[in-house]
Amino acid sequence: MPAERDPTNHVRSFGAFTADLHGIADWLRECQITTVAMESTGVYWIPLFELLEREGFEVILVEPSQIKKFRRKTDVLDCQWIQTLHTFGLLTGSFRPADDIIVLRGYMRQREMLVKHAAQHVQHMQKAMEQMNLKLTEVISDICGVTGLAIIDAILAGERDPQKLARHRNDRCKNDEATIALALQGSWRDEHLFSLKQAVELYRYYHEKIAEVDECIERYLGSMEDKSGGKPLPKLPRSKQRSKRGNDPKFDSRSLLHRLTGADLTTIDGIAEHSALQIVSEIGLDMSAWPTANHFVSWLSLCPELNKSGGKKQKKGKSRTHRSGNRVAQALRVSAQTLIQSKCALGAYVRRIKARDGAPSAITATARKLAIIIYTMLKEGREYRDIGAEAYDARYRERQVNSLRRRAEHLGFDISPSPAA
Repeated sequence: MPAERDPTNHVRSFGAFTADLHGIADWLRECQITTVAMESTGVYWIPLFELLEREGFEVILVEPSQIKKFRRKTDVLDCQWIQTLHTFGLLTGSFRPADDIIVLRGYMRQREMLVKHAAQHVQHMQKAMEQMNLKLTEVISDICGVTGLAIIDAILAGERDPQKLARHRNDRCKNDEATIALALQGSWRDEHLFSLKQAVELYRYYHEKIAEVDECIERYLGSMEDKSGGKPLPKLPRSKQRSKRGNDPKFDSRSLLHRLTGADLTTIDGIAEHSALQIVSEIGLDMSAWPTANHFVSWLSLCPELNKSGGKKQKKGKSRTHRSGNRVAQALRVSAQTLIQSKCALGAYVRRIKARDGAPSAITATARKLAIIIYTMLKEGREYRDIGAEAYDARYRERQVNSLRRRAEHLGFDISPSPAA
């Protein structure tokens, strides 16, 4: 802002049409502005943010929590306070990946929304059957699987005989036909059958849209720059080969991700193909936004908040992680949950922390380890190698023994293993 102008009186209002946004850029250039701070409110900031970046302005996106300093809430007070904080360099810009990753992120978030809507209609199907006292959900694991949808389609086609409906049972079902037929004796009310019919149609409609998004994602990943350097995709050992789940993309996302990143994130225990695709679509490939792995973990809110006063850590309660809706952190927590019974080093780690601090702390701590591994692989190109649960337990036992030996020597004692050990 030029020094001869009074910033408190230099406020203008613009419309939200594209022509108005160009007017904002022209006016800022006239005022000799080079950098702009914007508050992130919903999705309304995106068109102006992208336009100002194209016009050559340095734009930073600011979380609303950083600028809520006025008790009174008006647009004029907000913009003046943002300008004051930005002038003194007190605002921190939010992370925004490269433009090509933003396109991939848009496809992935659209896909996530469609999956959530499809899941809602599965619940509607369950509700309609429960109202007719059809206990199909209690005798098969997934009503949207082969057996479940075959039985539901037969019901909607007019079949009411439980024995005939049970014949649609797939050979892999745990319960036999007699048990399934027993669960299919109910009251066939028209209004509930109508609700079931519409829920099935909507469920299939959303999965058709998911398939369309998958085609766009596969095509876009194939068009991105190849950073694999011609290295072949390593073959996963049998212990790490995972079958695709119902909502996973049907295309070969592992090969496309290896081509895009130059690293195979699926070699990490707990990280499936879809999880790796979600993580890459959110953080991108350039790790320079976070100087160290600790900065990356802090951005994910997977580390405890500092609870210090006078340079000393306070003993009142245990430090907790900051609440956050970070999508990458959520994906890492889900991946960490799958490791509780795993026979790998990360599985041994999560079980040890769970026994000491409980499951929530163990999942967060393991998600933090996964984040550091991913950061290192993407930044340094280092491959991940699992040492196994037994080797991890042996190393941990060795560290405990060395710690006990040091404490004993400090107190003037010596320790030695017993014959039984």
